[in-house]
Amino acid sequence: MAVQPLRTDQPDPHREARVDLAAAFRWAARFNWHEAVANHFSLAVNERGTQFLMNPKLVHFSRVTASSLLLIDAEDGETMRRADAPDPTAWGLHGAIHRACPHARCALHVHSKYATVLASLADSRMPPIDQNTAMFFDRIVVDEHYGGLAFEEEGERCAKLFDDPRKKVMVMGNHGVMVIGDTVADAFNRLYYFERAAETLITAYMTQRPLRVLSDAVAEKTARELEDYPEGAERFLAELRAILDDEGSDYRA
Repeated sequence: MAVQPLRTDQPDPHREARVDLAAAFRWAARFNWHEAVANHFSLAVNERGTQFLMNPKLVHFSRVTASSLLLIDAEDGETMRRADAPDPTAWGLHGAIHRACPHARCALHVHSKYATVLASLADSRMPPIDQNTAMFFDRIVVDEHYGGLAFEEEGERCAKLFDDPRKKVMVMGNHGVMVIGDTVADAFNRLYYFERAAETLITAYMTQRPLRVLSDAVAEKTARELEDYPEGAERFLAELRAILDDEGSDYRA
């Protein structure tokens, strides 16, 4: 079913979701996670998770605004015939995720530097060598079968890898990273810490010295403690929005 356009005399029911997602784009650009005018973020807005907001085609992350976000239906076969059709790889990857993974409410895909370095290694696992890397202990799926640009067939293949709800990070071998979450705050916080963890790990590898790896028990305990840490993700996004507001950013427009 095609998404019905919002009447101009009605308030937007997804207004706050749009503002959150627009803020995430602006900060992804500041953190240097953007890739020219490629890569995409999406956020489900209906109960089934099949209708989602996503950035418009070929717009730089630093210029995305709340109102510019597209409202897409993952089950609408006419999506790519729309006048404002999304990027075909965005439709292929994010459309597949929102059709197949109702638990993936928010999906963030980037080619950030250290995550992509990790994805380029023969062994793309993340051993728990500090608190941040431990956050992802047994919570990562590694895609080892890159098949080219994420058009529909490749997107459907990738979406099937999120079959374990505990694993909310996909290291996309030879490609980049996809992070999912319950909200924009949840997913963005996870993406932030994954890139930090990847930076620590890659830097440690560069020393060519033995790694001090945590035990499985301590790593799992740390991961659970971080998952249960109160309000961290929500406050992080709230602070990022506050900084943009203080600067007079137009991300809310």
